[in-house]
Amino acid sequence: MRDPNEVIIRPVVTEASLEAVDRENKLVFYVAFNANKNTIRWAVESLYDVVVAKVNTLIMPDGRKKAFVRLAPEYSAAEVATNLGIF
Repeated sequence: MRDPNEVIIRPVVTEASLEAVDRENKLVFYVAFNANKNTIRWAVESLYDVVVAKVNTLIMPDGRKKAFVRLAPEYSAAEVATNLGIF
């Protein structure tokens, strides 16, 4: 995968994900099933010009993969979410 847009499918827009933006400085994305944490970190950092502190992934029962991306404290997840149009 050479294109970060192949890794990040779309942001997750739910009440819980919007709360994570506010409380934990986290963004939540649906990602490609074969993407690993390092690839997800690279994609988020290159697409949104931020520094990622941590990535957690979850495979959902329907077969999709979610990534919970915590940003470094000096970056605002709310600002990125606003630029994405989800906040």
